[in-house]
Amino acid sequence: MAGKTAREKLAAKKQIKKVVLEKSWGGIKAGDTMLVATPLMVDAYVRDIPHGETKTIPDMRHDLAAREACSGTCPMSTSIFVRMVAEAALEALEDGKPVSEVSPFWRLVTGDDKITKRLNVDPAWVDEQRALEARST
Repeated sequence: MAGKTAREKLAAKKQIKKVVLEKSWGGIKAGDTMLVATPLMVDAYVRDIPHGETKTIPDMRHDLAAREACSGTCPMSTSIFVRMVAEAALEALEDGKPVSEVSPFWRLVTGDDKITKRLNVDPAWVDEQRALEARST
């Protein structure tokens, strides 16, 4: 039996968590509240980045934490969820969906990012998408 597709993993219902840290971790101080987002929150954030604009993962972590009144967002789960979003988008592209209909993860990562190097895509393609969008705005 085959495992779940990237899109199935992305769509799995998960609840956000807010954790009060006992010790400092991930740039968040002990006693502060850390957000553990969900894959779909990360996907929605990526989809909301306007065409031709880019953000960084630290930008997203800050923005998501602020939305949820937390001091920060978990860097580890956030990175995993960014990869899930990218893999789901790449899977959809392989199935014939046009670039305009998938989550534009290239607005959040570059070809040089560690996450990109783990994806089943040429890192140059990611940078090419960023450049195409920058020229068309």
